[in-house]
Amino acid sequence: MSAYVQDTQILTRRTVVLFAIVALHIFLIWVLATGLASRAIQMVAPPIQTNIVQQTKEQLKPPPPPPPQLQKQQVEVPPPVININVPQESQTHAITVVKKVPHAAPPPAPAHVTALRAIAKDFPSTDDYYPDASRRLGEQGTAFVKLCIGAGGRLVGDPQIQRSSGSSRLDQAAMRYARATSGHFEPETRNGAAVTVCTALPIKFQLTDSF
Repeated sequence: MSAYVQDTQILTRRTVVLFAIVALHIFLIWVLATGLASRAIQMVAPPIQTNIVQQTKEQLKPPPPPPPQLQKQQVEVPPPVININVPQESQTHAITVVKKVPHAAPPPAPAHVTALRAIAKDFPSTDDYYPDASRRLGEQGTAFVKLCIGAGGRLVGDPQIQRSSGSSRLDQAAMRYARATSGHFEPETRNGAAVTVCTALPIKFQLTDSF
């Protein structure tokens, strides 16, 4: 019996709380509907005051007056009078020096040149200087030897190999042959005087028949 009474009290309290919550919600809805909330807010928060500040325009100062224009006065100055005294020619006995312009000397006449040439009738033959070993081995070739030939058609200085024949034996034979040609040239002359000239003499070693 006591348990039933306690349950009934609990239900009664819950019912009261439930009705209180529902009544609170109904009151809030009614307040919002009738505009009491906005009135309460206006009463609590003071209205916002706005002050309009009028800006005063600064009065512009008038521009300064323009500077006065100065007029330049033109002063006319008469041109000066210049008297030029031209001296009259007078007879004088002074000695005048006349400079003579030197004339350029005429160019020299071209020299009469006779070129270097070999005396064919006495020129040695390469067969006399052909090495026997080169003949047996069938070596052939042409060596270019530099010669300097002066007066009398004779060699000046030692000959030099300018381009090898490809064989040292043939090059040595070409040097011996070049020395043997000394005195077998007619030297080059200029206006009749012998001059020393250098030339490259080709010395060819070629087998003409079987050895």
